Amino acid sequence: MPAQPPAQSSPAPPPPPPLTVDALRELVDGGEVHTVALAFTDMQGRLQGKRFAARHFLDEVLAHGSEGCAYLLAVDVDLNTVDGYAMASWETGYGDFALRPDLGTLRRIPWQPGTALVTADLAWEDGTPVAASPRQILRRQLDLLRDRHGLTAWAGTELEFIVFRDTYESAWQRGYRDLTPANQYNADYSLLATGRIEPLLARIRNEMDGAGMTVESAKGECNLGQHEIAFRYADALTTCDQHSVYKTGAKEIAAQEGMALTFMAKYDAREGNSCHVHLSLRDADGRPVCADPERPTEPSALMRHFMAGQLAALREFTLLYAPNINSYKRYRPGSFAPTAVAWGRDNRTCALRVVGHGPSLRAENRVPGGDVNPYLAVAGMIAAGMHGIDQRLELPEPCAGNAYRAEGLEHVPATLREAAALWSASETAKAAFGEEVVQHYRTMADVEQDAYDTAVTDWERYRSFERM
Repeated sequence: MPAQPPAQSSPAPPPPPPLTVDALRELVDGGEVHTVALAFTDMQGRLQGKRFAARHFLDEVLAHGSEGCAYLLAVDVDLNTVDGYAMASWETGYGDFALRPDLGTLRRIPWQPGTALVTADLAWEDGTPVAASPRQILRRQLDLLRDRHGLTAWAGTELEFIVFRDTYESAWQRGYRDLTPANQYNADYSLLATGRIEPLLARIRNEMDGAGMTVESAKGECNLGQHEIAFRYADALTTCDQHSVYKTGAKEIAAQEGMALTFMAKYDAREGNSCHVHLSLRDADGRPVCADPERPTEPSALMRHFMAGQLAALREFTLLYAPNINSYKRYRPGSFAPTAVAWGRDNRTCALRVVGHGPSLRAENRVPGGDVNPYLAVAGMIAAGMHGIDQRLELPEPCAGNAYRAEGLEHVPATLREAAALWSASETAKAAFGEEVVQHYRTMADVEQDAYDTAVTDWERYRSFERM
């Protein structure tokens, strides 16, 4: 169960300043930086890209960008080419898209000495954005939110992981069996247990700070070896950029320490890894608009419409929050992962939890797991919220008790197959994202589902080898 995130008071603190191009030149001239990584986040939420010699980046890539094969947004988790994607296929010849550096994201990467990293936006040769790129999907929703409603979105993600005292290589070779978790008992809020792996947690915290993120805290969680590191909330795009850098960096730091950590949604039968997403809105002057001015613990009329839209679209948008087969194994009664489409005030049994008061009042989406792509999840929340505002949807009464046992509530989709069908049939999704994006991510789900359907698992062998 994640800790209460920081109050989102107004005005928000400025994020740590990015590394400037002039500062990068000085670091390169002084021999402190020799490599610049140009990266984007793929459908699976992973950083992909290239590493450049720093001087070549400054002399050429800075002005002209680079290129990458468009297949990177049309493959499965193993980078296998698959059928069904319109944007890249053998028929289209698997051409390139352009990687254009967003210099506002330039940062040093302390866990890779001598390296800086910059996030890229993806575009086609004619300059049009790659519609199915997760970062472009979020950018479009943020632009619509600003242009149609004069609002900005602020977000925070609470990302949990499980740490093992095994290397990634040894875990792979052993088929991920008999791994040693970093803690042997429930370490939720335990300082003693977290102290056991404080060298690793401290490295992650301190080196993320060196990469320009504002670190708040680390705490133990319920599963064996499970932990969470929390970062200060920021504007939605910055939060998602930082989430992607953190997720890759934490794995790299763990590997350097001879350990491994996983963000998979459900590693075993105990508690899964969640990624609760907190979202709030501000007006054009930066003032929070989520709380009722007269009743600071209650959502404003705008926020009520926004939340009603999220509830109305939650089942149809679950694919954006739970993109994998494994994602759906979190949703079990009594697991702190939601099973009912409901909202409540500080109620962790609901899919949508309202927390904070006054300037800090915000909505927490508890559906996403640790495997979520943050750009897609936040884009889904914003699109659903705008649907609620546009249609002036009414928010139902809050769930005051145990939503796992409440009657008459719709359920969170229980399988990827169910979520994919709801997504592809959703008129709300098509209106918000366009047919191209809806079909692209339906194809992603179909590829994942087919891979699972054709696999023979250890469970089947143990159950059937001798006794069937």
